[in-house]
Amino acid sequence: MVDILEDPTFDSPEQLAKAVIKEVGDMLQMRDLFVMVHTWADGTKGLNFGPFGAVAEAESFAKKMSVGGTGRVVPLTSSGIALANAEGKENWPGYCYAEGCGHAPWSHAVDGASRGKCHLSTCNCNKFVKDDPAAKKAKKTTAKRGAAKGVNEL
Repeated sequence: MVDILEDPTFDSPEQLAKAVIKEVGDMLQMRDLFVMVHTWADGTKGLNFGPFGAVAEAESFAKKMSVGGTGRVVPLTSSGIALANAEGKENWPGYCYAEGCGHAPWSHAVDGASRGKCHLSTCNCNKFVKDDPAAKKAKKTTAKRGAAKGVNEL
């Protein structure tokens, strides 16, 4: 998101807004959500509420509403996660950063304490890459002893 906001190549605020909305939509698509499924006391189908971002949020909502009957929280698997597991989700935290892969860790073979080759036949990834190679920070170097100058010595 920060990369989009700092990108100077947008010609107008409208283009920037469109890119931000698309990115937020992609992020929301990758979340699992929950719904509250309600049944009236006589057993007939009731009211369904959602989506909620967490089970606790759905349960809190149900307590505040108190409409009677019974309710249960049902998880909704995200369509974005289902697609990412099949097609890959490149440059997404938690998914493989190997070039052309982007699949979930569990789609890679276990190789000792790490993950190896991707199991999907359409993928040529040989090793799960956990961290974004572009985000690796340069090693911090400290000044040699005595090389630092005081503020007044500049």
